[in-house]
Amino acid sequence: MKKIFALLICLSFTSLHAQTPQKLNAAEIHESIKKLNFLGSVLYIAAHPDDENTRLISYLSNKIHARTGYLSLTRGDGGQNLIGPEIRELLGVIRTQELLAARRIDGGNQFFTRAIDFGYTKTPDETLNIWNKDKVLSDVVWTIRNFKPDVIINRFNHRTSGDTHGQHTASALLSVEAFDLAGDKTAFQDQLALAQTHYPKRLFFNTSPWFYGSDKAFEKADKSNFLKFETGVYFPSQGLSNPEIAALSRSSHRSQGFGSAGSRGSQLEYIELIAGEMPKDTSNLFDGIDTSWNRIEGGKEIGEILTNVQANYNFKDPSASLPELAKAYSLLDRLDNGYWKQVKIKEIKEIIAACAGLYLDAKVSSANASPGEDIEVSLEAINRSNSSLRLVSVNLSTAKSSSKPGIDLTNNIGWSRKLNLNIPENVEYTTPYWLRSQFGIGMYNVKDQNLIGLPETPRDLNVEFKIMVEGTEIPFTKNILYEYTDDVKGEIIQPFEIVPAVSVKFNEKVMIFPDEASKKISVVLTSQKEKAAGTLKLQVPDTWKLTPEVADFEIEGKGASKTFQFNITPPNGASESEIIPIVTIGNKKYSDEVVTIDYDHIPFQSLIVPAKTKLVKLNIKKKGDQIGYIAGAGDVVPESLEQIGYKVTLLDVHTITAKNLAKFDALVIGIRAYNIVETLKFKQAELLKYAFNGGTLIVQYNNNRGIVTNKLAPYKLELSRDRVTEEDAEVSFLEPEASILNTPNKITAADFNNWVQERGLYFPDSWGKEFTPVLSMHDTNEEPMKGSLLISEYGKGYFIYTGLSFFRQFPEGVPGAYRLFANLVSIGK
Repeated sequence: MKKIFALLICLSFTSLHAQTPQKLNAAEIHESIKKLNFLGSVLYIAAHPDDENTRLISYLSNKIHARTGYLSLTRGDGGQNLIGPEIRELLGVIRTQELLAARRIDGGNQFFTRAIDFGYTKTPDETLNIWNKDKVLSDVVWTIRNFKPDVIINRFNHRTSGDTHGQHTASALLSVEAFDLAGDKTAFQDQLALAQTHYPKRLFFNTSPWFYGSDKAFEKADKSNFLKFETGVYFPSQGLSNPEIAALSRSSHRSQGFGSAGSRGSQLEYIELIAGEMPKDTSNLFDGIDTSWNRIEGGKEIGEILTNVQANYNFKDPSASLPELAKAYSLLDRLDNGYWKQVKIKEIKEIIAACAGLYLDAKVSSANASPGEDIEVSLEAINRSNSSLRLVSVNLSTAKSSSKPGIDLTNNIGWSRKLNLNIPENVEYTTPYWLRSQFGIGMYNVKDQNLIGLPETPRDLNVEFKIMVEGTEIPFTKNILYEYTDDVKGEIIQPFEIVPAVSVKFNEKVMIFPDEASKKISVVLTSQKEKAAGTLKLQVPDTWKLTPEVADFEIEGKGASKTFQFNITPPNGASESEIIPIVTIGNKKYSDEVVTIDYDHIPFQSLIVPAKTKLVKLNIKKKGDQIGYIAGAGDVVPESLEQIGYKVTLLDVHTITAKNLAKFDALVIGIRAYNIVETLKFKQAELLKYAFNGGTLIVQYNNNRGIVTNKLAPYKLELSRDRVTEEDAEVSFLEPEASILNTPNKITAADFNNWVQERGLYFPDSWGKEFTPVLSMHDTNEEPMKGSLLISEYGKGYFIYTGLSFFRQFPEGVPGAYRLFANLVSIGK
């Protein structure tokens, strides 16, 4: 796992260079030396990406110089995505990288458990029932045993239930339990072959006025077991306050829309002791804990050397510290293997490289390769200081290619060479390790214990440079990267990735058949080799007819693609199935798709996932033909409506008028559009006029915070935080004779079978008498909610508001969701 040592307060880097390795300046090197001389650690624990308190993490890392980690129990898979169409596990990959981007800014380390964010829950009991409690608890204990924090801080209060997201409270409950178990040799004994027990000293809850309901109530609270920190500190060497750094970190959560402007001035943080001994000095979190080099056997001499390095650091010539740093490294390397040795040896190596201006690079000219391929690696080494450095050897991780230059690296004179890298046949594809095996609703399936907790999959292919620094041989490991130059953006750096020889992609992930007519399905084959030839076959149940049965292919050129089309005819009755491709090349078979995630603010990602398409034969009728759609936050509703035969036009909100909307049978507003499309505040009158003149206006769910208009509907309509999180919650029909439940499709209880993640969210809780609530639903032990689907006549047309999660059901091919939405669209006909 890559550790980030710098404060990253070289915050002038642009998001376009999210992959660029960090190059520390003189001030950052000095801050890293301070951190090198502090042997204390803190672990912050919460449930999701964006739950963490970046002010406190930044303060502990950058002011106290503690090794600070954030354990997010989940990867945020169940949230909404404001920047693109990815949801569920793909969103989890994005949010993982956003958390890593945040940690690069605030200086923390990032960890996870195998728990999946399956959506909002109302109690920790529900959460721990869907998660495997013992496995998640095991992962928390595993992280504590490996990270070995002196102090643990919970984001949420373990003593409350039902007051917040159930996963929030569950994270605190698990932390409290793990605090005692981590040091217990009888707990999770299977871990002890790979990790040692560990007793944290103190456990805190990061409290605030928010948890007390008001500033006034918080002022009256008993604070005898509280610690208070002034986290509004200013860092002159960086030109930023701690809250400003924290805001930049928080703003990394772009998919959640958590951009922050930061603040300046005093800012207090409070933590309440939950377990362990209260520090005698309540201004010192580590009071009574030895955080010096004396903490480890043999560390005294190392500490003396590094204290001198810190005191005599030359900001104009950091390389002046190299002789002493090399001596400290040599002493550290000879210590018995242990936690602080492993941590500090990584830190001091990064500092040594930065002081020498040492540039080591291993790059390839292709973004990816397949197992068995040979690829050329361009190597480069340059010393940008007057210190004595010697390049001893360079070894590729396969151990089949190496070089022993044995040359002195003189100031600013580069060394370069090309070596051949043979990709082993048994190398793993580059894909998130937690997605390699099938998984359920609540837990990822990770078979390798050593991977559990890591934010990313360690790279199998890398290069080791052995450098003699002031007479001490030090190994530096570098990942192999793909680098190219963009005419506009300049140097672009991406991970070098291992992918299958051929990628299979269906253009349609769900195919809906509203009648017995056949449809064409497109299959795209992309070769990752210079030449690929074989056969493509699609597996479907016998009740579905497919022609042709097999297609031969030959593709020339790496990265080249060919598209093949097959005709699929559905059975007569309702049916659901999957179609799976089988590509045969020689004696090898391939059935995977290479999915890429490419956003400027996070590293380029490749995922290897099974290629498949869901086939759904519906008993469905519809009225009308033309739908106008105003896109919201990354939903796939337009494509889904096209699947059942509608012609959907994506609209430019700037140009819409009631007159040019008149041609549409219905106008649908995308999810959270009123949260993110600012122009809607100026166009709302035109939308309502369209409905008044005879159109059907359908508004899908919006967050009740940050609505761009005060008039979301023609009549009173107030959104709330109400939601039904149980996807199998019973649905009652309040108006069983309402046309929307009967025409053109007869909606029954069966249409609410097999919904995923939730029924809906942010239901209105108050509305005008003009609205008719159609459905009632509720989670276990709660009062019925009637705001999931509201309909009103307005002038000659209709206004419909729905908080039902159609955007989650459509990609999963849930038949009843299609049938009900067809009724919404058809109401005006």
